[in-house]
Amino acid sequence: MLNNSEWKPVRKAVFPVAGMGTRFLPATKVMPKEMLPLVDRPLIQHAMEEAKAAGIEEFIFVTGRQKEMLEEHFDYQPELQRTLEARGKTDLLEKVRESELSESQLFLTRQARPLGLGHAIWCARKLVGNEPFAVLLPDDVILSDTPCMKQMIHQYNQTGGNMLAVMDVPLEDTSKYGVLDVESDDGTIAKVKGMVEKPAPEDAPSTLSVIGRYILQPQIFDQLSKFETGAGGEIQLTDAIAKFIGNQPLNGFRYKGQRYDCGSREGFIEANIAFSLQDPVIGESVRNMVQKYAQQVQTKVA
Repeated sequence: MLNNSEWKPVRKAVFPVAGMGTRFLPATKVMPKEMLPLVDRPLIQHAMEEAKAAGIEEFIFVTGRQKEMLEEHFDYQPELQRTLEARGKTDLLEKVRESELSESQLFLTRQARPLGLGHAIWCARKLVGNEPFAVLLPDDVILSDTPCMKQMIHQYNQTGGNMLAVMDVPLEDTSKYGVLDVESDDGTIAKVKGMVEKPAPEDAPSTLSVIGRYILQPQIFDQLSKFETGAGGEIQLTDAIAKFIGNQPLNGFRYKGQRYDCGSREGFIEANIAFSLQDPVIGESVRNMVQKYAQQVQTKVA
């Protein structure tokens, strides 16, 4: 087993963005769900900015059909920039420039068939190569003082191995997540001795559940290449990770922050409220708006 100093640094991140977003139809009939706006930026840009803040240098999108808008969003838009510059809208111009990724940063590959998250990650194997990489699921958005992936990479630089962002969930919700069987837990790092994908509550080894942030070693591709199916008949990433327990360190990382499930309509609405309240421009207006509607609800209940 490698010493901590011998683990390679994390330079690349994979973003699985091939899903159809059926929960948001008809809004996602043409527009990718990752382009749904969270306040003033699409979900995918929130994920990209989190990765960039963590020091990620290469951004790998695993796309599917009708996802061209994702690439366009991060492309250079000279006409738009010239218009904003001519109109003196420097604040908006800066926001547009912040959304760009150059040719040496953005890479795309395709997941032709929806065979599961593990298969989506496998599709990125040639672009990742023989080095560790991060995985960020844009549906999971985390509001925190320090971006979640930056927290994880800081911890990874001390422990190495494979790392999963985790949180405790109600026992009745364990069937929605990959759940850890924990050997030890110091409140920040949980050493993992086993994992179960979407267990029934009575079978769950704990309530410590995996969310959409990972740091993985490239050996994961060897296991994913076997195309073994698990829960739901799909190629599960957590199943492949579990195969390396005992051979490589595997830790659950308790991040600091609030996670929102933007893959559901309720979670998406809640995230927009939470992020809007933190916005320096509209935060106060949104706070007044929320209070107004809360009072209306209380009046109706009374």
